[in-house]
Amino acid sequence: MLLVPSGEGRPAGASRIAIVLKGYPRLSETFIAQEILELERRGFAFDIWSLRHPTDRYRHPMHEAISARLFYLPEYLKDDPRRVLKGMVHAFRHLRWKPTLRVFLRDLRRDPSASRMRRIGQAFVLARELDPGIRHLHVHFLHTPASVTRYAALLTGRSFSFSAHAKDIWTTPEWERREKIAGARWGATCTADGWNELRRVSGPAGGRVELVYHGLDLARFPAPPAARRPADGSDPTDPVRLIAVGRAVTKKGLDTLVDALALLPASLGWRLVHIGTGPLVDALKAQAARLGIADRIEWRGSQAQGTVIEALREADLFVLPSRPGEDGDRDGLPNVLMEAATQELPIVSTRFAGVPEFIDDGVNGLLVPPGDAAALSEALAALIADPQRRRALGRAAHARLIADFTFDAGIDRLEALLRDPDRYAVPHPAEIAAEGEDAAESVAARP
Repeated sequence: MLLVPSGEGRPAGASRIAIVLKGYPRLSETFIAQEILELERRGFAFDIWSLRHPTDRYRHPMHEAISARLFYLPEYLKDDPRRVLKGMVHAFRHLRWKPTLRVFLRDLRRDPSASRMRRIGQAFVLARELDPGIRHLHVHFLHTPASVTRYAALLTGRSFSFSAHAKDIWTTPEWERREKIAGARWGATCTADGWNELRRVSGPAGGRVELVYHGLDLARFPAPPAARRPADGSDPTDPVRLIAVGRAVTKKGLDTLVDALALLPASLGWRLVHIGTGPLVDALKAQAARLGIADRIEWRGSQAQGTVIEALREADLFVLPSRPGEDGDRDGLPNVLMEAATQELPIVSTRFAGVPEFIDDGVNGLLVPPGDAAALSEALAALIADPQRRRALGRAAHARLIADFTFDAGIDRLEALLRDPDRYAVPHPAEIAAEGEDAAESVAARP
C-alpha cells in the first residue's frame, strides 16, 4: 500500500532502487535515514518497503525531507490475506517460483517457524508489487528483512545487496548468514567487529562484504557549547548532569548503570536523565527505587531529535554501558556516542562490540568491562569529580569524530557500490533461477 506518493524532482532517467527495512521510520535508525537522504541528493531514486508500520511517537526531520515513495507490506499475513493471495497466484503464474520454493523449503526445514512462513508471504507481495523498472534491491539488516528480499529477488530475477548492523549479525544463524551473503551482489557493515564476524562465517563470499562506517553528517548538529559548567559533585544543589540515550533493552546495559549509580558515594551530587523507550523501563524504575536513587533519575521516554540534542548540550557527562543481550544481541557502534561527541561531551562506555573503534580508553573517553557495575561506578565517580578532565575528554572525542568518523567517506563508498552493483562476481538470482535446483543448492551449500 502506497502511503507517500512522492518522488518529484528526480533527475530524468534515474534508475530506481528498492530499499527494504523491518520498520520505517524509526528514531533509533536515523543513520539509515541519513544515508537515504544523502543518496537522494546525489541523484538516486528509491522506493522504501517496510515490513511493519512505525511505533515511534516522533519522526526525525530527515524522514520528512526524504522523497522516496513509501510502501508497507502486510506485517502479518492475516492482516491482508487477499493481497498475499494475489502475490502467491502471480508468483505461480509469472515468476520463478520453483527454484525459490526449493530454497524456501530448505530454509523452512532448518527454521520451522511462523516467522519463516510470514517472510515468504511478504516476498510474494513484494515481488508482485515492485516497480517493474527496479532491477536491484538493497536491504537493511541481515535477518528477517533479508529473508523477504532474498526470496523476492529469486522470484523476480533481480539482484540484491545488504547492509548489516548489529543484532542481525549476532543473532541470525550461521547457515542463514552464509547463504544470504553468498546470494548477494555485495554487502556492507558498520563496524570492524561485525565485519570480521561476517567474513568468518561466509568463507570466500566474505570478500564481497565491505566495512563502511556510518559516520555523522556534522551539518545536522550545532557547534559544541562554548563552555561547560565546572560542577564537581561537591555541591548537592549543583549536581553533575549525566545523560544516557538508548532503548531500555538488555544490550544497552542500563541495569548495570543503575547499579553503578547506587555505588557512588552518597555525598556526591549527580543526576541522570535517560531518553528512550523500551520494555525494561518499568523494571529499571523499580530497580532505582529499590536502591534508593529514584529521585535522582529522570526517565523522559522517547523525544524528538531536536530535544535530544538540546539535552546533550545541557549535560556534563554521557554514559552508555553496552553489553551482550541474553539472546546474543549486541550493539554495533551506537550512533549516539558520536552524537554526544558532536557536543564535546565526555563519554563513559564499555570495552565491547564496536565501541572501542571510536573510543580510545583514557584518550577520548573511558571504557570499562561490560556488565561491571563497580568499574563503571569508579569511572563515573572520577569524571564527576573532575570537570577539567571531562572537558579534555570531550574535546578529544570531538576531534576523533571530525578526523575519522564524518559521513562523507562512508557515503562515497555506498554510492560507488550502488552505482555498480555487479562489481563482484556472483551468480545473479536470474541465473540461479534458470539453472534450477542444482544451482540454488550450490549457492546455499557454499562454506
